[in-house]
Amino acid sequence: MFKLEIESEETCMLLPDDSVFIRNDTLGTIKARRSVRTFTKDEVSDEEIMVLLHAANQAPSAHNQQAWRFVILRGNKKQELAQLVTTQSAAFPKPAAALLRMGAKSIISAPVVIAVVNTGDLIKHGTDLFKVEKEMAHDFFRTMEIQSSAAAVQNILLAATSLGLGTVWLGILYLIKGYVLRFLGEPEGEFMAVVPVGHPAKVGSGPQKQPVEMKARWSS
Repeated sequence: MFKLEIESEETCMLLPDDSVFIRNDTLGTIKARRSVRTFTKDEVSDEEIMVLLHAANQAPSAHNQQAWRFVILRGNKKQELAQLVTTQSAAFPKPAAALLRMGAKSIISAPVVIAVVNTGDLIKHGTDLFKVEKEMAHDFFRTMEIQSSAAAVQNILLAATSLGLGTVWLGILYLIKGYVLRFLGEPEGEFMAVVPVGHPAKVGSGPQKQPVEMKARWSS
């Protein structure tokens, strides 16, 4: 499963043999995931959407509060979100505006969009549990809500890949999170992600990842 590569006389790294990503379904799904921005006209079934939502709901969450909400958009509501994004893009400089418009195109292209927002429930309940300064507790639990919801979003991406579906995490929409939250009817939440979902029109090879040995530091 692993092959040994000597980096230097002082250190060595155990690097996984690529075959492990073929033999192990979970690792294979992780490696196969791509950001897909254009989709076919094929619909995503209610059953498939529920599989994605159940996968998201299985993500680890701080104190098991599951302080997230999933909002599913189709049809006119999805088109309205795309129009909102396009309209608001005009207020930003060219690079950000271009990315927002690209996100709007993905929303239009996908048959369904799943939005993920934080509910604030952990902030409300957790602050009373920890006897620390209120502002510190608020920031602490806000961060934990974001971490939990990010795990839920990743589960959506991986579950979709395992079903042969494509997704893209439109992080750029955080620039207009106030508008997005009001549109979603979640004014009290902390905006987390908008994820178009559909059957990929084209699956690219994905960007070249930097070697893990450049990103990891071992300490003992």
